[in-house]
Amino acid sequence: MHEEKARIISLDAKLKGSDIDFVSHAHSDHIAAVKSSESMLCSTQTAELISTAYGIAPKLIGSKPGGVGLYDSGHMLGSKQLYIENNGEGSSIIYSGDFQMMDSVTAAPIRIRNADRLIIDSTYPDPRIRFDAREEVETALARWVARALKSGIVLFKAYAMGKAQELIKILNNAGITPVVNKKISAINKIYVKNGIGLDYASAYDEGSDYESILKCNFVGIVDSRNFGNLVEAVGYAHRKRVYTSTATGFAKSFRFNVDAQFCLSDHADFRQSVEYIEAVSPKKIYTYGPNRELFAANLSAIGYKAEPYRKKAIDAF
Repeated sequence: MHEEKARIISLDAKLKGSDIDFVSHAHSDHIAAVKSSESMLCSTQTAELISTAYGIAPKLIGSKPGGVGLYDSGHMLGSKQLYIENNGEGSSIIYSGDFQMMDSVTAAPIRIRNADRLIIDSTYPDPRIRFDAREEVETALARWVARALKSGIVLFKAYAMGKAQELIKILNNAGITPVVNKKISAINKIYVKNGIGLDYASAYDEGSDYESILKCNFVGIVDSRNFGNLVEAVGYAHRKRVYTSTATGFAKSFRFNVDAQFCLSDHADFRQSVEYIEAVSPKKIYTYGPNRELFAANLSAIGYKAEPYRKKAIDAF
């Protein structure tokens, strides 16, 4: 694709007529354009994760057009913000994608630069939702696991990509090697390839300590939709109590059917979003995603010039 022909960049969405499809990261709700795209823009890690997790070989753009930059967003391995120096109207623009301001044990920290216009993710639009410091959550999680292991087995239900690797790293930092299923193991290999050290065991990996770990009380991390059935089966097979847990930002708002839940989010809450906005220092803010209306209203209520962004693309160059 020639740079001078590029006009429209889709934003984590499938859009007919787009010239470039930007995919901020590899979570399933952001890859709608991947199968049909002939010119996808993303990080190399995101392309690797998409190929491994979904069996899709992304058709990547040969090179970024001039004035376009990708910056770490802190959300997960390979997640990026999109920066455009000149959006055709003489102003710069940033699309945040999913992001967080607190440091993660498995993602590069967010890099922020100024822009005239900001299109910002709206996952957590409510100022009443405030996440605790990640260090506090990680410590509480590790302590609970250590106590539970004294009398039984621990099973975490987690997204196979992103959250599972974060849990593994937190457990590793506490001296625990968890057991994982086949899908998580495959994704782990991409993390390890990209410099994120993970100590885990799997029945699908040669040389794994899987069998010896299962002889004692252990921690398992799975993404099974049939989590309840799996818990019952593990308890029956090992004749031990199985303690259940999950770690998600939604633990601030919902009660899950587990023994312990931890508010560990890879997104920014409202307070962090305001911190991000202040750092970007845009003249205009556009809120993006399913909660865009509420987020724009709440930002406007505290003095920001914000409005919902109803397009799925940026007109550029």
